[in-house]
Amino acid sequence: MWQTMSLPMAIGSLPYRSPEPALTLIGRETPLIPHWPQLPLRGAQEGFVLQNLNLLMEVGVLERDGEKVVFATEAEDWPDRLAAFYMIYLAVEEGDEKALDQFAMPEESATGFYAFLEAMKTGTGDAVCLKGQVVGPLTAGFQLTDRAGRPAYYDDQIRDVIVKNLAMTARWQARVLAQFGLKTLIFIDEPGISIFGQSTYITVTRQMIIDDMNAVVDGIRAGGADSGIHSCAAVDWSILFESHTGVVSFDAYDYFDSMLPYRSELSRFLDRGGVVAWGIVPTSEAARAETPETLAARLNAGWAQLTERGLNRANLQNQALITPACGTGTLPEDLAEHIYRLTTGVSRTLRAE
Repeated sequence: MWQTMSLPMAIGSLPYRSPEPALTLIGRETPLIPHWPQLPLRGAQEGFVLQNLNLLMEVGVLERDGEKVVFATEAEDWPDRLAAFYMIYLAVEEGDEKALDQFAMPEESATGFYAFLEAMKTGTGDAVCLKGQVVGPLTAGFQLTDRAGRPAYYDDQIRDVIVKNLAMTARWQARVLAQFGLKTLIFIDEPGISIFGQSTYITVTRQMIIDDMNAVVDGIRAGGADSGIHSCAAVDWSILFESHTGVVSFDAYDYFDSMLPYRSELSRFLDRGGVVAWGIVPTSEAARAETPETLAARLNAGWAQLTERGLNRANLQNQALITPACGTGTLPEDLAEHIYRLTTGVSRTLRAE
Protein backbone atom coordinates (compact mmCIF):
# COMPACT_ATOMS: atom_id res chain seq x y z
CA MET A 1 0.00 0.00 0.00
CA TRP A 2 0.96 3.64 0.11
CA GLN A 3 0.92 6.45 2.68
CA THR A 4 -2.77 7.29 2.51
CA MET A 5 -2.43 10.21 4.95
CA SER A 6 -6.08 10.26 6.08
CA LEU A 7 -7.46 10.91 2.60
CA PRO A 8 -11.26 10.76 2.20
CA MET A 9 -12.90 7.78 0.51
CA ALA A 10 -16.43 6.37 0.40
CA ILE A 11 -17.86 2.86 0.58
CA GLY A 12 -19.83 2.37 -2.62
CA SER A 13 -23.61 2.65 -2.63
CA LEU A 14 -25.60 5.85 -3.15
CA PRO A 15 -29.38 6.49 -3.10
CA TYR A 16 -29.80 7.70 -6.67
CA ARG A 17 -31.64 6.07 -9.54
CA SER A 18 -29.26 7.36 -12.18
CA PRO A 19 -25.47 7.57 -12.12
CA GLU A 20 -25.10 11.24 -13.05
CA PRO A 21 -25.81 12.83 -9.63
CA ALA A 22 -23.79 10.08 -7.97
CA LEU A 23 -20.75 10.80 -10.12
CA THR A 24 -21.13 14.53 -9.49
CA LEU A 25 -21.11 13.98 -5.71
CA ILE A 26 -18.17 11.58 -5.87
CA GLY A 27 -16.18 13.93 -8.08
CA ARG A 28 -16.81 16.86 -5.76
CA GLU A 29 -16.25 15.21 -2.36
CA THR A 30 -13.83 12.32 -2.98
CA PRO A 31 -11.91 13.31 -6.12
CA LEU A 32 -8.60 11.80 -4.96
CA ILE A 33 -10.04 8.30 -4.50
CA PRO A 34 -13.24 8.21 -6.56
CA HIS A 35 -15.35 5.06 -6.60
CA TRP A 36 -17.92 3.72 -8.99
CA PRO A 37 -21.39 4.10 -7.48
CA GLN A 38 -23.62 1.15 -6.68
CA LEU A 39 -27.25 2.16 -7.16
CA PRO A 40 -29.49 -0.34 -5.32
CA LEU A 41 -32.62 1.79 -5.71
CA ARG A 42 -32.58 1.06 -9.43
CA GLY A 43 -34.03 -2.34 -8.61
CA ALA A 44 -33.19 -6.00 -8.18
CA GLN A 45 -31.01 -6.04 -11.29
CA GLU A 46 -28.47 -3.96 -9.33
CA GLY A 47 -28.32 -6.56 -6.56
CA PHE A 48 -25.16 -8.47 -5.81
CA VAL A 49 -26.17 -11.69 -7.59
CA LEU A 50 -26.49 -10.29 -11.08
CA GLN A 51 -23.73 -7.77 -10.44
CA ASN A 52 -21.12 -10.24 -9.19
CA LEU A 53 -22.31 -13.75 -10.08
CA ASN A 54 -23.90 -13.29 -13.48
CA LEU A 55 -21.84 -16.04 -15.10
CA LEU A 56 -23.41 -18.56 -12.72
CA MET A 57 -26.79 -17.50 -14.07
CA GLU A 58 -25.62 -17.84 -17.66
CA VAL A 59 -24.32 -21.40 -17.24
CA GLY A 60 -27.33 -22.46 -15.16
CA VAL A 61 -25.56 -23.03 -11.84
CA LEU A 62 -27.88 -20.37 -10.47
CA GLU A 63 -31.45 -20.08 -11.71
CA ARG A 64 -34.63 -18.24 -10.87
CA ASP A 65 -37.22 -19.83 -8.62
CA GLY A 66 -40.08 -17.37 -8.57
CA GLU A 67 -38.80 -14.20 -6.94
CA LYS A 68 -35.64 -15.88 -5.69
CA VAL A 69 -32.39 -17.02 -7.27
CA VAL A 70 -31.23 -20.46 -6.13
CA PHE A 71 -28.52 -22.98 -6.88
CA ALA A 72 -29.90 -25.60 -9.28
CA THR A 73 -28.44 -28.60 -7.46
CA GLU A 74 -31.48 -30.77 -8.27
CA ALA A 75 -31.14 -30.32 -12.04
CA GLU A 76 -30.42 -33.55 -13.90
CA ASP A 77 -27.56 -31.89 -15.75
CA TRP A 78 -26.12 -30.23 -12.63
CA PRO A 79 -22.67 -31.79 -13.18
CA ASP A 80 -22.61 -30.43 -16.73
CA ARG A 81 -23.51 -26.95 -15.51
CA LEU A 82 -20.71 -27.07 -12.97
CA ALA A 83 -18.31 -28.30 -15.64
CA ALA A 84 -19.25 -25.37 -17.89
CA PHE A 85 -18.29 -22.95 -15.13
CA TYR A 86 -15.01 -24.67 -14.30
CA MET A 87 -13.99 -24.77 -17.97
CA ILE A 88 -14.25 -20.98 -18.15
CA TYR A 89 -12.47 -20.56 -14.82
CA LEU A 90 -9.60 -22.83 -15.85
CA ALA A 91 -9.27 -21.02 -19.17
CA VAL A 92 -8.58 -17.80 -17.27
CA GLU A 93 -6.10 -19.58 -15.02
CA GLU A 94 -4.29 -20.73 -18.15
CA GLY A 95 -3.98 -17.14 -19.40
CA ASP A 96 -7.05 -16.67 -21.62
CA GLU A 97 -7.91 -12.99 -21.11
CA LYS A 98 -11.03 -13.29 -23.28
CA ALA A 99 -12.34 -15.92 -20.89
CA LEU A 100 -11.97 -13.40 -18.06
CA ASP A 101 -14.46 -11.15 -19.85
CA GLN A 102 -17.15 -13.76 -19.18
CA PHE A 103 -16.93 -12.74 -15.51
CA ALA A 104 -17.79 -9.13 -16.38
CA MET A 105 -20.59 -7.29 -14.63
CA PRO A 106 -23.52 -6.82 -17.07
CA GLU A 107 -24.14 -3.20 -18.01
CA GLU A 108 -27.78 -3.39 -16.92
CA SER A 109 -26.69 -4.59 -13.47
CA ALA A 110 -23.83 -2.17 -12.88
CA THR A 111 -24.96 1.10 -14.43
CA GLY A 112 -22.76 3.11 -12.10
CA PHE A 113 -19.65 1.13 -13.00
CA TYR A 114 -19.95 1.73 -16.72
CA ALA A 115 -20.89 5.39 -16.25
CA PHE A 116 -17.80 5.74 -14.04
CA LEU A 117 -15.62 4.26 -16.80
CA GLU A 118 -16.98 6.72 -19.33
CA ALA A 119 -16.37 9.61 -16.93
CA MET A 120 -12.78 8.48 -16.31
CA LYS A 121 -12.16 8.27 -20.06
CA THR A 122 -12.75 12.02 -20.27
CA GLY A 123 -10.06 12.57 -17.62
CA THR A 124 -9.19 11.29 -14.16
CA GLY A 125 -8.67 14.77 -12.72
CA ASP A 126 -6.93 14.81 -9.34
CA ALA A 127 -7.44 11.09 -8.71
CA VAL A 128 -4.53 9.14 -7.25
CA CYS A 129 -6.46 5.88 -6.89
CA LEU A 130 -9.67 4.38 -8.29
CA LYS A 131 -11.90 2.28 -6.04
CA GLY A 132 -14.22 -0.60 -6.82
CA GLN A 133 -16.03 -3.22 -4.78
CA VAL A 134 -17.38 -6.78 -4.86
CA VAL A 135 -19.56 -8.74 -2.47
CA GLY A 136 -17.75 -11.05 -0.06
CA PRO A 137 -17.95 -14.85 -0.33
CA LEU A 138 -19.39 -15.31 3.16
CA THR A 139 -22.11 -12.75 2.54
CA ALA A 140 -23.01 -14.28 -0.83
CA GLY A 141 -22.81 -17.81 0.53
CA PHE A 142 -25.32 -17.18 3.30
CA GLN A 143 -27.76 -15.09 1.29
CA LEU A 144 -27.99 -17.65 -1.52
CA THR A 145 -29.48 -21.12 -1.01
CA ASP A 146 -30.46 -24.26 -2.87
CA ARG A 147 -34.14 -25.01 -3.53
CA ALA A 148 -34.49 -26.56 -0.08
CA GLY A 149 -33.36 -23.31 1.54
CA ARG A 150 -29.97 -24.59 2.69
CA PRO A 151 -27.37 -21.79 2.66
CA ALA A 152 -24.90 -22.26 -0.17
CA TYR A 153 -21.91 -21.76 2.10
CA TYR A 154 -22.55 -25.10 3.79
CA ASP A 155 -22.05 -26.99 0.52
CA ASP A 156 -18.31 -27.29 -0.15
CA GLN A 157 -18.82 -27.57 -3.91
CA ILE A 158 -21.05 -24.52 -4.18
CA ARG A 159 -18.87 -22.56 -1.80
CA ASP A 160 -15.90 -23.27 -4.06
CA VAL A 161 -17.85 -22.03 -7.08
CA ILE A 162 -18.88 -18.81 -5.29
CA VAL A 163 -15.33 -18.07 -4.16
CA LYS A 164 -13.82 -18.74 -7.57
CA ASN A 165 -16.46 -16.66 -9.34
CA LEU A 166 -15.99 -13.70 -7.00
CA ALA A 167 -12.20 -13.91 -7.34
CA MET A 168 -12.55 -13.71 -11.11
CA THR A 169 -15.14 -10.93 -11.05
CA ALA A 170 -12.83 -8.93 -8.77
CA ARG A 171 -9.89 -9.69 -11.07
CA TRP A 172 -11.87 -8.53 -14.09
CA GLN A 173 -12.91 -5.32 -12.33
CA ALA A 174 -9.32 -4.63 -11.29
CA ARG A 175 -8.08 -5.18 -14.84
CA VAL A 176 -10.69 -2.84 -16.31
CA LEU A 177 -9.97 -0.04 -13.81
CA ALA A 178 -6.22 -0.46 -14.35
CA GLN A 179 -6.54 0.91 -17.89
CA PHE A 180 -6.34 4.45 -16.49
CA GLY A 181 -2.82 3.98 -15.15
CA LEU A 182 -3.63 4.85 -11.53
CA LYS A 183 -3.49 2.81 -8.35
CA THR A 184 -6.58 0.65 -8.07
CA LEU A 185 -8.22 -0.55 -4.87
CA ILE A 186 -10.93 -3.23 -4.90
CA PHE A 187 -12.87 -3.78 -1.68
CA ILE A 188 -14.53 -7.00 -0.60
CA ASP A 189 -17.78 -6.02 1.13
CA GLU A 190 -18.15 -8.69 3.81
CA PRO A 191 -20.78 -7.93 6.47
CA GLY A 192 -21.36 -11.68 6.68
CA ILE A 193 -18.18 -12.13 8.72
CA SER A 194 -20.19 -11.08 11.77
CA ILE A 195 -21.63 -14.61 11.97
CA PHE A 196 -18.27 -16.01 13.07
CA GLY A 197 -18.40 -17.25 16.63
CA GLN A 198 -22.20 -17.44 16.80
CA SER A 199 -23.50 -20.78 18.03
CA THR A 200 -25.83 -21.19 15.07
CA TYR A 201 -22.88 -21.04 12.66
CA ILE A 202 -20.46 -23.24 14.57
CA THR A 203 -19.35 -25.17 11.47
CA VAL A 204 -17.97 -21.99 9.88
CA THR A 205 -14.34 -21.94 10.93
CA ARG A 206 -11.82 -19.16 11.13
CA GLN A 207 -9.63 -20.84 8.53
CA MET A 208 -12.53 -21.22 6.09
CA ILE A 209 -13.18 -17.48 6.25
CA ILE A 210 -9.51 -16.53 5.86
CA ASP A 211 -8.96 -18.95 2.98
CA ASP A 212 -12.02 -17.71 1.10
CA MET A 213 -11.18 -14.04 1.57
CA ASN A 214 -7.58 -14.67 0.54
CA ALA A 215 -8.76 -16.37 -2.64
CA VAL A 216 -10.65 -13.21 -3.62
CA VAL A 217 -7.71 -11.03 -2.54
CA ASP A 218 -5.44 -13.12 -4.77
CA GLY A 219 -7.84 -12.55 -7.66
CA ILE A 220 -7.68 -8.80 -7.07
CA ARG A 221 -3.89 -8.91 -7.04
CA ALA A 222 -3.86 -10.94 -10.25
CA GLY A 223 -5.78 -8.07 -11.84
CA GLY A 224 -3.10 -5.62 -10.73
CA ALA A 225 -4.96 -3.94 -7.85
CA ASP A 226 -4.62 -3.60 -4.10
CA SER A 227 -7.34 -5.07 -1.90
CA GLY A 228 -9.47 -4.02 1.03
CA ILE A 229 -12.08 -5.74 3.17
CA HIS A 230 -15.04 -3.83 4.63
CA SER A 231 -17.35 -4.91 7.42
CA CYS A 232 -19.65 -2.54 9.26
CA ALA A 233 -20.33 -4.60 12.38
CA ALA A 234 -18.29 -5.55 15.43
CA VAL A 235 -16.34 -8.65 14.36
CA ASP A 236 -13.20 -10.59 15.19
CA TRP A 237 -10.83 -8.13 13.55
CA SER A 238 -7.88 -10.47 13.91
CA ILE A 239 -9.32 -12.51 11.03
CA LEU A 240 -9.08 -9.55 8.68
CA PHE A 241 -5.64 -8.55 9.96
CA GLU A 242 -4.46 -12.12 9.41
CA SER A 243 -5.71 -12.17 5.83
CA HIS A 244 -3.66 -10.96 2.87
CA THR A 245 -5.62 -7.74 2.46
CA GLY A 246 -3.92 -4.35 2.47
CA VAL A 247 -6.84 -2.34 3.90
CA VAL A 248 -9.31 -3.08 6.70
CA SER A 249 -12.43 -0.90 6.73
CA PHE A 250 -14.85 -0.67 9.65
CA ASP A 251 -17.52 1.39 11.38
CA ALA A 252 -15.38 3.47 13.73
CA TYR A 253 -18.34 5.59 14.83
CA ASP A 254 -20.40 2.89 16.55
CA TYR A 255 -17.82 0.13 16.93
CA PHE A 256 -14.47 1.78 17.67
CA ASP A 257 -14.24 -0.05 20.99
CA SER A 258 -14.47 -3.39 19.16
CA MET A 259 -11.00 -2.68 17.78
CA LEU A 260 -9.33 -2.16 21.17
CA PRO A 261 -8.90 -5.85 22.08
CA TYR A 262 -7.02 -6.35 18.80
CA ARG A 263 -4.40 -3.67 19.33
CA SER A 264 -1.51 -6.15 18.93
CA GLU A 265 -2.88 -7.48 15.65
CA LEU A 266 -3.58 -3.93 14.49
CA SER A 267 -0.02 -2.87 15.34
CA ARG A 268 1.45 -5.76 13.34
CA PHE A 269 -0.89 -4.97 10.45
CA LEU A 270 0.30 -1.36 10.37
CA ASP A 271 3.93 -2.44 10.72
CA ARG A 272 3.63 -4.48 7.52
CA GLY A 273 2.23 -1.48 5.68
CA GLY A 274 -1.47 -2.07 6.16
CA VAL A 275 -4.04 0.73 6.04
CA VAL A 276 -7.17 1.16 8.16
CA ALA A 277 -10.23 2.89 6.71
CA TRP A 278 -11.79 4.54 9.74
CA GLY A 279 -15.55 4.79 9.16
CA ILE A 280 -15.95 7.66 11.58
CA VAL A 281 -18.86 9.32 9.75
CA PRO A 282 -22.15 7.70 10.82
CA THR A 283 -24.42 6.50 8.04
CA SER A 284 -27.60 7.26 9.94
CA GLU A 285 -29.62 10.26 11.09
CA ALA A 286 -26.92 10.77 13.74
CA ALA A 287 -24.80 12.37 11.02
CA ARG A 288 -27.07 15.43 10.95
CA ALA A 289 -25.90 16.42 14.43
CA GLU A 290 -22.20 16.04 13.63
CA THR A 291 -19.61 18.38 12.16
CA PRO A 292 -16.15 17.68 10.75
CA GLU A 293 -14.71 19.01 14.00
CA THR A 294 -16.80 16.80 16.30
CA LEU A 295 -16.01 13.70 14.27
CA ALA A 296 -12.30 14.50 14.02
CA ALA A 297 -12.27 14.94 17.81
CA ARG A 298 -14.06 11.61 18.23
CA LEU A 299 -11.51 9.83 16.05
CA ASN A 300 -8.58 11.54 17.76
CA ALA A 301 -9.93 10.37 21.11
CA GLY A 302 -10.06 6.83 19.80
CA TRP A 303 -6.56 7.05 18.39
CA ALA A 304 -5.40 8.33 21.79
CA GLN A 305 -6.73 5.15 23.40
CA LEU A 306 -4.71 3.08 20.94
CA THR A 307 -1.62 5.24 21.46
CA GLU A 308 -1.91 4.71 25.21
CA ARG A 309 -1.87 0.99 24.46
CA GLY A 310 1.40 1.25 22.58
CA LEU A 311 0.48 2.00 18.97
CA ASN A 312 2.40 4.61 17.00
CA ARG A 313 0.29 7.76 16.53
CA ALA A 314 1.97 8.73 13.27
CA ASN A 315 1.27 5.30 11.78
CA LEU A 316 -2.38 5.51 12.78
CA GLN A 317 -2.86 8.80 10.94
CA ASN A 318 -0.49 8.28 8.01
CA GLN A 319 -1.84 4.80 7.23
CA ALA A 320 -5.46 5.87 7.45
CA LEU A 321 -8.36 6.55 5.16
CA ILE A 322 -11.39 8.52 6.35
CA THR A 323 -14.73 7.06 5.29
CA PRO A 324 -18.41 6.80 6.12
CA ALA A 325 -19.25 3.87 8.39
CA CYS A 326 -21.12 2.03 5.62
CA GLY A 327 -22.72 2.62 2.26
CA THR A 328 -25.47 5.20 1.87
CA GLY A 329 -27.63 3.44 -0.73
CA THR A 330 -30.82 3.34 1.35
CA LEU A 331 -30.60 6.81 2.93
CA PRO A 332 -32.35 10.03 1.87
CA GLU A 333 -30.34 11.80 -0.82
CA ASP A 334 -29.72 14.90 1.27
CA LEU A 335 -28.38 12.80 4.14
CA ALA A 336 -26.07 10.84 1.85
CA GLU A 337 -24.72 14.10 0.45
CA HIS A 338 -24.20 15.46 3.97
CA ILE A 339 -22.29 12.30 4.90
CA TYR A 340 -19.97 12.70 1.92
CA ARG A 341 -19.35 16.34 2.85
CA LEU A 342 -18.60 15.32 6.44
CA THR A 343 -16.14 12.69 5.22
CA THR A 344 -14.23 15.27 3.22
CA GLY A 345 -14.37 17.73 6.10
CA VAL A 346 -13.04 15.26 8.66
CA SER A 347 -10.16 14.38 6.36
CA ARG A 348 -9.35 18.05 5.82
CA THR A 349 -9.46 18.74 9.57
CA LEU A 350 -7.13 15.86 10.40
CA ARG A 351 -4.69 16.68 7.63
CA ALA A 352 -4.47 20.28 8.86
CA GLU A 353 -3.43 19.25 12.38
